[in-house]
Amino acid sequence: MNPPSPPPLARHWWAALAALPAVALALRALGFLPSVMDWDESLYLIQAREWMHGGWPLVAAWDMHPIGAPAMFAAAMQVFGQSIFAIRLLGVLAVSATGWGLFLAARAAGLPPATGYAAALLYVGHSLVLGGMPVNTEILFAPFTTLAVALAIHSACRPAETPGWGRLCAIGLLVGWALLIKPVATAEGCLAFALLTFPAWWRGRLRLPRLLGMAALYALLCALPTLGFGVIYAAMGELDAYLDGTFLAPFRYAQGAAGGDAPWRIIGAMTTLLWLFLLAGLGLLLARGVAALIGLAWFAAATLAVAAPAQFFPHYFLIWLPPLSLLAAIGAMALARRLAPARPAMLLALVIGLVALDPWRLDTAPKLWRGTALFAPDVPARVAALIAEELPPGEAIFVPNYQPVVYFLAGAGIPTRFPFPVHLTGAFANLAGNSTDGEVDRILGTKPRFIVVDRGYWGTMRPAAAQAIAAALEAGYELAYVFPEERNMIELWRLRDPDGG
Repeated sequence: MNPPSPPPLARHWWAALAALPAVALALRALGFLPSVMDWDESLYLIQAREWMHGGWPLVAAWDMHPIGAPAMFAAAMQVFGQSIFAIRLLGVLAVSATGWGLFLAARAAGLPPATGYAAALLYVGHSLVLGGMPVNTEILFAPFTTLAVALAIHSACRPAETPGWGRLCAIGLLVGWALLIKPVATAEGCLAFALLTFPAWWRGRLRLPRLLGMAALYALLCALPTLGFGVIYAAMGELDAYLDGTFLAPFRYAQGAAGGDAPWRIIGAMTTLLWLFLLAGLGLLLARGVAALIGLAWFAAATLAVAAPAQFFPHYFLIWLPPLSLLAAIGAMALARRLAPARPAMLLALVIGLVALDPWRLDTAPKLWRGTALFAPDVPARVAALIAEELPPGEAIFVPNYQPVVYFLAGAGIPTRFPFPVHLTGAFANLAGNSTDGEVDRILGTKPRFIVVDRGYWGTMRPAAAQAIAAALEAGYELAYVFPEERNMIELWRLRDPDGG
């Protein structure tokens, strides 16, 4: 249980770690081309833009998530500029940071550098699948939970040492920020505390009063970012909006379970990550060490996090990736040592290279069939460009059932604090906790200059919202442009005589 202190890293490992962002950038490069890959990413982008202009998340732009994701988006845009590029670069940095965290976790568990770097490469490669190419919450909180677990593993594998308050504070604040991004990080936060304290407590190195004191402080530290922003919102008089978006709406969301589809979604995710699961199984079968047991416990905590919202959308399974990558790296190393005991490094590099590149191949091959069209502006960008030609800067438009990124790309204002279509006109309107039918009527009453409609998804809107929008289009709008997009037709409607009443 007490691995020897690892020797200092050789220079080539430092160089490899420094090169990890370049590897992530190369694998995710095609993800910089489209203007939109995920609706959630677009919403965080709009929230961040409004925040930079003085409109706080959940007040100016509502969501059913805490404000950590738009906070990171706003920080990225502050540094790299207000662009899609800045957000995709944030994704590269987040994925790289998680890879570094996995390397540290492996080293803390006494594993060789090759195993740690293999885990990092497996994570970076598989971050492309299951909706991981766009910058979603699971990509954003993974660096914080992974580093927290890595710090805790260091203590778990050295129970003769009494856990220090400094390490506890670091882990608590890391988990606290992860919770501000998405509350499902709770499971991994609990695991981190258990790894930090329980082995030392079990062996009598940590007295019960100190353990209880550390638990109380840890809980406070985990809650601190959420409580801190709560104080700020309360000072602004917007505590109700903060509590609703941070706590009440996620609870309402969790009530709509996936039902009979859940097993199929789980099987689909496992099939997508098949090579990782096979290598992880080998790790548990052949290695049987403390690191493998910790990886298994980590995977169990991640599974609780995946299941917590009871919805099982593909990107939820990205929470599996850090522990699964660590277990798979352990399995790949065990396999290499069994099959090529004289030169395991070469076989390990071959296996990891093939498995890490396979998701990139699956993601890239269909895109290459598009040829040079891959580099042309996509439909949301074309729609936004036409709107921007006529729209006064900052004037609101209405996008009732299409990609909300159009607001950002067109430089348009949002007509409502519910810019996410499924919250305003779609099946999740109940999450907003008010009459969104009334909100649709209010928006139409302002006569926005442009309305963008996805005709292929017209039937996904609630009947009352669809009827109100159809009546408004017929009464006061003209069809300006139609854009074919896969199986759908995207319609851009212009207000008749917008300046003459």
